[in-house]
Amino acid sequence: MPYEKLLRNLRCVKHEVMKKAELNNPFVVYGYKGAAYFCDREEETRKVMDALQNERNVTLIAPRRIGKTGLIHHVFAKIEHEEADVRCFYIDLFATKNLAQMVQLLARKILGRLDTPTQSALRKVSELFSSFRPTLTFDPMGNPSFSLDIAPDSEEQSLEQIFNYMKQSGKRCYVAFDEFQQITDYPETGTEALLRSYIQFLPNVYFIFAGSQQHIMTELFLSARRPFYLSSQMLQLKEIGEDKYLAFANGFFAKKKTAISGEVFHYLYTKVDGQTWYVQALLSRLYAYMDFTPGVTLPLIDNAVEELVNEQEVAFEDYYASLTANQAVLLQAIAREGGVKSPLAQSFIKKHRLPALSSIKTALKALMDRQMVCLYGGRYIVYDRFFAIWLRR
Repeated sequence: MPYEKLLRNLRCVKHEVMKKAELNNPFVVYGYKGAAYFCDREEETRKVMDALQNERNVTLIAPRRIGKTGLIHHVFAKIEHEEADVRCFYIDLFATKNLAQMVQLLARKILGRLDTPTQSALRKVSELFSSFRPTLTFDPMGNPSFSLDIAPDSEEQSLEQIFNYMKQSGKRCYVAFDEFQQITDYPETGTEALLRSYIQFLPNVYFIFAGSQQHIMTELFLSARRPFYLSSQMLQLKEIGEDKYLAFANGFFAKKKTAISGEVFHYLYTKVDGQTWYVQALLSRLYAYMDFTPGVTLPLIDNAVEELVNEQEVAFEDYYASLTANQAVLLQAIAREGGVKSPLAQSFIKKHRLPALSSIKTALKALMDRQMVCLYGGRYIVYDRFFAIWLRR
């Protein structure tokens, strides 16, 4: 059987398995488990797929834990099911600290995945990257993974060759860079311009640039001074609508012969500002409770919140202990308010007995740099909703 036909058949089998397999708890908190467990995002999915399939790059901006990574995997799963010859690559840059680490990550994720069979992949990669002494290993699923011996000052050359490898394959490729704003912290100068210079000349490769720090992402893609200025279609991910989330939740709670009322779900939803991961975490815990109680009530939601916050208390204590005195009082003040439009306003400073304006400016910048506070929907909020609840306590 030709390799491409075999690959297409394997993808179809994988899709059917994901579609039919049932989870013990359908409210997924980590990873992507298939369309059946993915709530809504129909319009966002359509927009991203339409952009990619019509040769446009996409910039996806959303705070962490609102569901951008899940959306990327959902889009890629749909594309791979519909188009057998495409290749989708998810690259999470969050843990990378410099260009060399980024190149190594790209090598592991991409090299060898555009060739057939493994012997051909090994030969082609060895020829293209002979000066970097590529090493081949296999993951538990039997997929090849290459690492490169990148010497200092050769990162740009190896990055160019990885992109050339994709270009020469002739295959249509979609690459998602998650936490793309991380490149602004790399010590190397000109990383943005370098990437842009390669990306704009790849006729068969299209990109999703996803990021959680809105102020940095908008600067990267909307500032005329930056290399990526207006180079992609912008999409800001919002909360999933309350009504759609309730319908999604009750579709699963019906299997427990119960349902969540609109009033009770509204209490749950607003408790965590409708943020996807926190809604999912609460629904997951409540779904588990249904083996021991007949229905979801307000006290039961409070109990679930208390459990989830207590389970992370050690981490929260460490976060808090790492703050300066000014950062701590500002963070607590923002948590008490639930969200603040103007944390530098005299009324806010006076109400919470905060230190001088200059000290608050310094503390706010530090909290945003550490992603403990973010600007979302015109308000400064504590990034972690459960941490905010712990602080108010």
